[in-house]
Amino acid sequence: MARLNLKNIVSKKNDASALVLSLIKEIKAEVCIEDDNGKILIGDAGIEINHQQPVLVDDEIIGWVKGDEKAAIVARLLIVLSEKEAEKKKLGNEVLNLYQEVNLIFNFSEKLAETIGANSIAQIALEETSRVIKSDNAAVIMWDENSKQLQVIASKGELFFDDEKINTHIGLLRKIIFSGQSEILDDFAQLTEAGILLPTIKSLIYSALKVKHRIMGVIILASYEPVQYSAADLKLLTTLSLQSSAAIESALLYERNIREANEKEQAMRRIYEVTGKFVPHEFIRSLGHEVITDIRLGDQVEKIVTVLFSDIRDYTTFSEKMTPEENFSFVCSFNELIGPIIRKHNGFINQYLGDAIMAIFPDNASDALSAAIDMQKAVQEFNNQRQLNQQSPIQIGIGMHTGPLIMGITGDQDRLDATTISDTVNTASRIESLTKYYKSGIIISNATLQQIMAPENFYLRPLGKVRVKGKQEPLDIYECFNGDAPMQLQNKITTLATFNDGMINYLNKSFTKAFIAFQFVSEANPNDLTVNFFLAKAAKFITGGIPENWLGVDEMQSK
Repeated sequence: MARLNLKNIVSKKNDASALVLSLIKEIKAEVCIEDDNGKILIGDAGIEINHQQPVLVDDEIIGWVKGDEKAAIVARLLIVLSEKEAEKKKLGNEVLNLYQEVNLIFNFSEKLAETIGANSIAQIALEETSRVIKSDNAAVIMWDENSKQLQVIASKGELFFDDEKINTHIGLLRKIIFSGQSEILDDFAQLTEAGILLPTIKSLIYSALKVKHRIMGVIILASYEPVQYSAADLKLLTTLSLQSSAAIESALLYERNIREANEKEQAMRRIYEVTGKFVPHEFIRSLGHEVITDIRLGDQVEKIVTVLFSDIRDYTTFSEKMTPEENFSFVCSFNELIGPIIRKHNGFINQYLGDAIMAIFPDNASDALSAAIDMQKAVQEFNNQRQLNQQSPIQIGIGMHTGPLIMGITGDQDRLDATTISDTVNTASRIESLTKYYKSGIIISNATLQQIMAPENFYLRPLGKVRVKGKQEPLDIYECFNGDAPMQLQNKITTLATFNDGMINYLNKSFTKAFIAFQFVSEANPNDLTVNFFLAKAAKFITGGIPENWLGVDEMQSK
């Protein structure tokens, strides 16, 4: 058998082309299809290629599908179509070898080989038989196992029977026509009397559609005039019926396979979509896999990431005013607000922790900081809506830290869990808790600052050093105030230089100078709670003295 050519399978002259294009459109795949020589048959060469799948037939590559992750789905369809094409070619060759002397059968076989649908095959069978066997009308009637009904799948001329009554006299039809035989029917008075066959019919010839002794249906030719059908007519009709039966069976099997494949694909797609909401796709891809079914116990990878924690301030007090249902509804609406922002900036949410969120940004710390800024702005808009509904506003604190982190699959053979193990996570959580202490909206560590590609694009204020609970080494931390409300943002920009001078003096133990600087900032911006925090600290040191061995490090005794 000649080697399959993918170009022929997906050509515009082939029904498969429409099927392939329909699938690509339906699943919104960004792919191109190439033959084995690299010539593009369908699609655009300019698309981004992240995946490529071979089209294999009998272990031989006849082409490629390249593009996004959906290339595999398109490739599977092409493989099914190619295998079907191979089956049709094989069937055509077998028919050609067996019936070389019969030109009609040869032409009929070729037409069958070019047709996929059962209805189309049946229609071709009627057209070809009508060329050489005299008839005014013809029909192909099939038995549907699912509905337990007879169905007309093809016809030529006017229907010569009452298609509504055929299913009310199934027993009679089974006895006469669906006996599995081929016959020239001279006496069909029972069919006429039952109102199935129209009285104008004078001649009838039929042949069963059988596959391995299973009766699928029947081809019936009828005439308004008395016709002396011959044994040769019956033999030819039987031969064509046998060929049609095999082709229709293959078409039905093909259609069922395609349907089942689509159903399986849709089911798997739904499974992947659902599981992706529990285990982020980014987490799976970080482990070197594309789908969750590929993960194994013990899979792990270590990466430098930025971990972001956010928390709603005073949520316990806030939630006491709501019922459990209202609490749940509020948390859901808040998470729906924040989740897309995380994903927009190339991060993914690793955990929802009630009123808190833990997110991971695997690429660049700038992504995390940009996300934090947009989160604060989103909360401002969220509060505007809450005020319209006469609800109290909320505040969130956001902290982040950059460092090594292990993502992996832990558990046992019967229960797996995606987990992260890293001191970076603990540190990021501690930094988030500092937002309450320093009265800041966003706090980042120096490790995060060092990973930001263009720190000059952000407004940052140093907050000195802090030793969080459980850590020996102090951390340099910074406030980012890009996410503050417009008026507060402008006031902090205006007083930034003075604030920085105050922090330099504060850390150098020049508390009087620091107090003066902080006092200036506070008077210019009374709502700057962070500067008021340091103003109070400086005043305390001036009046109460400097603690022994004070090195400018704030000690955090709680989480």
